[in-house]
Amino acid sequence: MDRVKWLWRYLWQLLADGEYWGLLLGFTAVFVGYLTVWLPGPAAGLTLIGVEMGEWLKFLGVGARRDIFYLPPITLGLLLALWTMRWQNGRWQTWFMRGLAVAVSLLAFPAIADLTGPVRHEYLLRVQLIGLVVLVAGVCGVAAHWRETAVVGWLPWLLLFVVGLVGGVLPLWYYLGEIRPYFSQVIGVPLGVGPGVWLNTLGHLLVALIALRQLLPTQKGDALHRPSG
Repeated sequence: MDRVKWLWRYLWQLLADGEYWGLLLGFTAVFVGYLTVWLPGPAAGLTLIGVEMGEWLKFLGVGARRDIFYLPPITLGLLLALWTMRWQNGRWQTWFMRGLAVAVSLLAFPAIADLTGPVRHEYLLRVQLIGLVVLVAGVCGVAAHWRETAVVGWLPWLLLFVVGLVGGVLPLWYYLGEIRPYFSQVIGVPLGVGPGVWLNTLGHLLVALIALRQLLPTQKGDALHRPSG
């Protein structure tokens, strides 16, 4: 029992000491997961990667719920932007990361033909969410001027925790609860869970866990490490 407690304390402290590389690992897992197989079908034509899930589901008539599978690039963009809230604006790395956040979110951008078509209202939410990433990146640039204040000290961690939790749980819940059973019934064979689903979930939850660790005080009551930069 003592070994278990020691291991838990060691891992818990590791989340605080290694937050920079831990966050990078989480971000990378989400990005790679979105470009990896989510639906491992019995044939090549029925095997879908994350970026294909939302587009393919429009033929099933699920409506706006398919936008859940466009969440990973949106939440990843938000996470990258929020991470820079306490970074110095004068560094090129700061603006590169914010630009990368917007670029990643554009993976959810609809085709121009869809935006100008008769059902364009079904795609407006994705455009609005991309706009939210742009807005958050800009707000983080403004908030960086007060990077030494107490509020800006804990606010990005709180938002990272919330976004990481939503991005990790919602797609997994929808895939396991509705999409996988539906496809298994239509195809007639049980389908598994692709590695992309797990990478997305674990990547988001790792970010959420690191953020939670940063929000909680140490045993001595001191604040934990803040974002690098």
